[in-house]
Amino acid sequence: MNPAKVDRQKLRRLTDLPNIGPAGAKDLLLLGYTSPHQLIGANALQMYQDLCAKTKVTHDPCVLDVFISITRFMNGEPPMNWWEFTDERKKILLGKEI
Repeated sequence: MNPAKVDRQKLRRLTDLPNIGPAGAKDLLLLGYTSPHQLIGANALQMYQDLCAKTKVTHDPCVLDVFISITRFMNGEPPMNWWEFTDERKKILLGKEI
């Protein structure tokens, strides 16, 4: 869903999360997440690594941006566009502290 349209009070489906459409929801289901609230406390990098391992494909790193956006959102931060996390993702993948 477009982050500008997200309503924290109406989080019922995975597609109610910012930046998550049908394909992202399918990835989350593959990882075992069936509701947005299960993402509270989740580790975005671990989610990305698990997705790559389960599918045996190295996914576009922007998927990690999306995972950062939704885990941050579910931990209380405002909804933001996934690309606002690109710099952070690059630091994470380089093994630098953020």
